[in-house]
Amino acid sequence: MDRRRFLRDGVGATIGVAALAAAEPAPPTKVSPNERVIVGVMGLGGRGSYLARQFARRPDCEVAYLCDVKSDILESRAQQIKGASGKTPKIVGDFRKMLDDKDVNAIIVATPDHWHVPATVFACQAGKDVYVEKPASHNIWEGRKAVEAARKYGRIVQLGTQNRSAAYVQHAIDYLRAGKLGTVHLVRVINMNARGPIAKAADGAPPKSFNYDMWLGPAPMRPYNAGRVGRWNWFWDYSGGDIINDAVHQMDMARWVVGQSHPKSVTTTGRILEFKDAGETPDTQIVTYEYDGLTLLFELALWCPTMKKVPAEERSKDQFPNWPFYAMKIEIYGTKGIMYLGRHSGGWQVWGPDWKGEPFEYGREANEEHQTNFIECIRTRKRPNADIEEGHLSTLLCHLGNISYRVGNRRLLFDSTTETFVNDDEANKLVKRTYREPYVVPDKV
Repeated sequence: MDRRRFLRDGVGATIGVAALAAAEPAPPTKVSPNERVIVGVMGLGGRGSYLARQFARRPDCEVAYLCDVKSDILESRAQQIKGASGKTPKIVGDFRKMLDDKDVNAIIVATPDHWHVPATVFACQAGKDVYVEKPASHNIWEGRKAVEAARKYGRIVQLGTQNRSAAYVQHAIDYLRAGKLGTVHLVRVINMNARGPIAKAADGAPPKSFNYDMWLGPAPMRPYNAGRVGRWNWFWDYSGGDIINDAVHQMDMARWVVGQSHPKSVTTTGRILEFKDAGETPDTQIVTYEYDGLTLLFELALWCPTMKKVPAEERSKDQFPNWPFYAMKIEIYGTKGIMYLGRHSGGWQVWGPDWKGEPFEYGREANEEHQTNFIECIRTRKRPNADIEEGHLSTLLCHLGNISYRVGNRRLLFDSTTETFVNDDEANKLVKRTYREPYVVPDKV
């Protein structure tokens, strides 16, 4: 079936990504320096609504479409965009309508995690560039498919890991690359949040305004459960807990620090210690990644009230976090000193053998800079700061930690060439999910 006919005739039905695999790709859209970039937004929860407003406020962009499976929120979200830009976008419940519009240059994907790669692949096949929120994927295999789709169709795909566009982080990396901290043998990633309990809810019927089948997409069909849908981050069908949900930002920065792609092995010590609730993912997790000459540690606890993020209103000030109680930091141990590096404006400080806290740099969030980088790359066709392959490799670290946990906290050897585990069938079954028809990411994108 012709790709555009498939999109047109299939509106209102479920999407079959696999059906596009054999179709001819759409010609890529082109944007001249004087034209506005026309975007559509898929997923209008908290982050999606924020991104829609941000891009709508830009003089070089136009938000032409808003899409969500909750029809009862579309009108209010459209009014927000009208307030930000003066222009009312079209509202749709099926994102293929955005992809079938030849005037749309890019798609912003802010759905739950299990839709990130299907939406990204489908948009690339439709000739659209993509800004996809973190994490890059639901599983290792499909993350690689997103990279393959971006390369095959010549698309700009930027992951929403905005620290990649933060000047202070780049300066910290430059300091490390210059050897001023000596040889780095240990990196610790801290992610501590108090998530609260997840109530056990009874199955029931979805609201009439909610397209539950489309929301599930590639995930297994289960009875509708408001608890699972509302707290999807903590269920394996849709995500992978806080190592995926939040800590992927720190893991991306840490992998940038390490300067390598894949670890040789991974070992997790993970448990559910505090929350005996409906959630499936661990609330306590320590992961050890082994590289040549270096160990990367990840530490998570979701029940520790003394560990805090920097409040959003404090992130534009010349101040450092209270490092011992900072919930989203990286500690970098070198033979000449130690660096504390904070995410989302935390800045960085170095202490040498004399315990003096210099040099240092205050930080600033880079949301706007990251969005600007995406728009500039749409025009120049250069790889963005958080190119999808960088995002895939960082998200992969999170998947490795979760897979080790799910096979009994076992040490796993990893083959970087195939992105699979060495001689471990149980672990390799978790590299890829089983996709629910017709929402299938094809082997050949």
